[in-house]
Amino acid sequence: MEDNRSLYKVFVEKGIYPLILTGIVLIFVGFFLIAQSVSGQLLPHDVHNLGMTTAQLSFFNEGKVLKFMFHDRVAFGGSLISVGLLYSWLAAFPLKQGKAWAWWLFVISGLSGFGSFLTYLGYGYLDSWHGIGTLLLFPLYIAGLYYSYSSITGPKTIRYLLIKNADTRLNSKLGLGNIFLLFTSVGLFLGGITIMIVGMTTVFVPQDLGYMQIKVCGLTQFNSKLIPIIAHDRASFGGGLATIGVMFFFSIWCSKPGRGLWEILALSMSVGFSTAIGVHFWIKYFDFWHIAPAYFGLLVFYIGLFLTYKEMVKDNVHDPEIMN
Repeated sequence: MEDNRSLYKVFVEKGIYPLILTGIVLIFVGFFLIAQSVSGQLLPHDVHNLGMTTAQLSFFNEGKVLKFMFHDRVAFGGSLISVGLLYSWLAAFPLKQGKAWAWWLFVISGLSGFGSFLTYLGYGYLDSWHGIGTLLLFPLYIAGLYYSYSSITGPKTIRYLLIKNADTRLNSKLGLGNIFLLFTSVGLFLGGITIMIVGMTTVFVPQDLGYMQIKVCGLTQFNSKLIPIIAHDRASFGGGLATIGVMFFFSIWCSKPGRGLWEILALSMSVGFSTAIGVHFWIKYFDFWHIAPAYFGLLVFYIGLFLTYKEMVKDNVHDPEIMN
């Protein structure tokens, strides 16, 4: 029989494609932010809001303030790529298989990710591009949630997020590795919340001001609109980091060992850590105590990956079911 379904119906069927596309868009935006920052240029709406060009700002304090702004944006871009990768995997594997916990993880991570946009209320700066992007992406995300809900097999209760499938036994190599990975996810979440709070309040930590060789009052005197923009970037990164922590934790907690799970964790977290740490070398921001939490998180994460490799990847290399 001829397939007479509309393009729209095929696209939204089971809600998988809209959610995968949401992830792809986030990945694209993340790469765009990184490329824009590496190019050394501010976005047009930043220039308009500041009332000065990128070149003019680059002459202030040897360009340290401008580089500091790029450092937050590269880290935020990396977090968007990580979230996008996790979204794509979550939709294509566990959600496609009708797992209730995967649907609820989309709900919770969406509240964290999209909700972090409202942190602009804490610093009084509304990024028009960020706002328009959020408004355009949100309907796609909602459509995915709406159409995928009916494809959940079995009860649809949120309690499935609390059911542990991960091995966390201390006498098991896989269990110990999962504990390291879960510990990393909690650290990412708490770090993200802390960065959001800093972004909405003090904006800077002492090491930041030391790097820029300036005080808060000096920034205000130079351009009163600088701090709100920096605060926006910082809070956005915090929101992205908290969202990664939530997705990272429950993806491990609710999943059974699988090659696909290990690979997406390795890929998404490597991108996030490499951008967050690597950007400090790019702008020559070498304060050890500032970067130490990221170094520690990276170390714990890779220990977890190493310990879980055999059971998740090597022993599942011929298993066609990537995710149970």
